[in-house]
Amino acid sequence: MGAKLAAQTVPSRFCYPANDMTSHQKHVCFGLRAIFMSVALLFGVAVPAQEASVTPSPADSKPATEADFIAAADEVLGQMSQITGLKLVTPLKQSLRSREEIRAYVIKQMKEEKNAAERYADQRSAEAFGLLPKGFDLDSFMINVLTEQVEGLYDPKTREFYIADWSPLADQRMVMAHELTHALEDQHFQIEAWLRAARPNEDAELARDAVLEGSAMAAMVDYLMLGTGRSLKDLPDFDPSMLIGDLGSTPTLEKAPPFLKDALIFPYIGGLNFSAAVMRNVGWSALSGVFEEPPVSTQQILHPALYRSAKTPANVALPQLEKVLGNNWSKLDENIMGEFGWKEVLKQFLDSERAKNLAAAWEGDRYAVFEHKQTKKLILVARLHLDSEVHTARFYGQYSEALEKKYAERSNLLRRPSFFSFDTPDGGVFLDCLGLECVTLEGTTRDKFDAFIKALDWPLAPQPPEKPGSVPPKTAMIPASGENIVATTFAGLS
Repeated sequence: MGAKLAAQTVPSRFCYPANDMTSHQKHVCFGLRAIFMSVALLFGVAVPAQEASVTPSPADSKPATEADFIAAADEVLGQMSQITGLKLVTPLKQSLRSREEIRAYVIKQMKEEKNAAERYADQRSAEAFGLLPKGFDLDSFMINVLTEQVEGLYDPKTREFYIADWSPLADQRMVMAHELTHALEDQHFQIEAWLRAARPNEDAELARDAVLEGSAMAAMVDYLMLGTGRSLKDLPDFDPSMLIGDLGSTPTLEKAPPFLKDALIFPYIGGLNFSAAVMRNVGWSALSGVFEEPPVSTQQILHPALYRSAKTPANVALPQLEKVLGNNWSKLDENIMGEFGWKEVLKQFLDSERAKNLAAAWEGDRYAVFEHKQTKKLILVARLHLDSEVHTARFYGQYSEALEKKYAERSNLLRRPSFFSFDTPDGGVFLDCLGLECVTLEGTTRDKFDAFIKALDWPLAPQPPEKPGSVPPKTAMIPASGENIVATTFAGLS
């Protein structure tokens, strides 16, 4: 990684969107180390910043006044306009803010973006998939990570750039390069409305956010390379993953679940990879086309060739389960995970390479999460469309393995060629595959699962033996002699 190449003493700035883990709005900069030094080392740009081709004013090393900050922002804004080809349409509002002012603003905007019920649903849905531990306080985590090392932000609602008054001016220029790219994009493409246009599809919204953050990262790379005669489009072997800084450099991120680290970093590194691919040999003239025809899924961000070929996800629907479950259950959430989301789910229980390869077979999905009104138990239902029956079979084999790892206490396991189930203290777990699709239902009973399958117009799943035995602590794909388990896998696939 690029972070290993960098001197950890060089302060750098990185930006996170101020919202939950999948839907991003306000762009906030934080002090993560190493990433910009990594850029400099990778591209051979002289460091520290005062020696780079983008030379700060001599005043940068002196105590800066508000006028100094505003003048620096104006200078960087002009440079970003030159880099991106986006002209300044109207004067940009800029203001110097204290740490307390920016912190208060970030918290206010995060709470306004989603109400308490919506944020609770986000947390519980992530728990249902195994992405967060039970009881994890997502709200407090997001507030902490969004205010831990705030450096500045651009607000597309007020179209104003907030400059941190406590950060040295020399360090602010890289923050400005990123955030002022957002400001220029906003004047040309109205980024908040453009981002919201993807709703309610959260996977598509995350893809659009990756365009915003990735293009701002690309502009920042080009800003650092000013005067070298090179730019991002001239680097065919560029690997954005080399730019990932030390995520453990902030106390909150150091303790964060892996999924949250990945979700926070994806729009930047995944988006930069996408931007680099789209602009290769073309440059910034490609940007307007991306805003006019945005990627429709995180799959297109992860695989830019699929964006160029205009591959669109399958339309996947779920039957209405409210009547089946009864009045004691309320639906918290229903949406689309996308390839990025499923990759993260699989990574919790399988190795990263298998998760990546298996998720790449994604062609569409839909999930819903229900909560019992009294006990607060969860039911998770998901329907996944895959790109071939071979990959359906592979998903069945590997996701059944993941489900066993997800639930430590299991009994009454039943495995057939395309159906898998077992009981847990929180309810039954069911996985059924047919053709190009797999469905899962977790946290309910066999009769509810049968009703779900009937609503899909699928064949009834195999029935369990009359007297099923209990599953041993570790279940093999093929049971040992004498176990009361029926186990079969797809031939040659696991």
